[in-house]
Amino acid sequence: MKTECGIKLDVQDLSLRFADKTVLQNINLRIPEHKITAFIGPSGCGKSSLLRSFNRMNELLEDTSTSGRVLLDGHDIYDKNVEPAELRRRVGIVFQKPNPFPHSVYENVAFGLRLQGIKQPRQLDELVESALRKSALWDEVRDRLHESAVNLSGGQQQRLVIARAIAIEPEVLLLDEPASALDPISTLKIEELMYDLKQHYTLVIVTHNMQQAARVSDYTAFLNMGQLIEFDETNKMFTDPSQRATEDYITGRFG
Repeated sequence: MKTECGIKLDVQDLSLRFADKTVLQNINLRIPEHKITAFIGPSGCGKSSLLRSFNRMNELLEDTSTSGRVLLDGHDIYDKNVEPAELRRRVGIVFQKPNPFPHSVYENVAFGLRLQGIKQPRQLDELVESALRKSALWDEVRDRLHESAVNLSGGQQQRLVIARAIAIEPEVLLLDEPASALDPISTLKIEELMYDLKQHYTLVIVTHNMQQAARVSDYTAFLNMGQLIEFDETNKMFTDPSQRATEDYITGRFG
């Protein structure tokens, strides 16, 4: 498969084990820059584990072992000299269930900026506003910045969490089923937001929703039982898949 743009993440022979269970097996995948790549596949196939391999979140679980390489801009993120905290600044992640901190809207977005050493109130104000604008939330919360974030709707909370992630200017944004807990209108807003975000970031999304993958992604990877079955441009994958298993999954014949 050819891609027209640069490669942001290059996955080479990646395998992952949790205790005595193989979760991912010899994954090879090249994720293009400033595109949306979707991971699809049945529950338990390794989608989220692969996503979390890109910022070493799996290491936070006990008894895991990883082999192979994941190159970010050509540099192996599993190299012993790579600091996981700095990697996670460059590769942000948003989870399925919105998880705002129990603080104000403003402080949720400013949190990571303060950790980066930004203290000047004017600079914080500008960066918080910028992140909220990029996450299509500013107009809805500009008069509620000092209210608790837990008072926002579920869809607003998820966009706030995205604002929190992008405030520190990551290069890659990982989205693990970001709309699965949301109503259809909030889901549409998240999908529209993704189109805008890919102008600034490389996005990788895990979704169980085939229609969502077809709508929002440029490239799609189909996984099953810890293996990468097929990876191609989304239009090609959904209209003319090269593997019978992919066609069966997309058409609902299994999974």
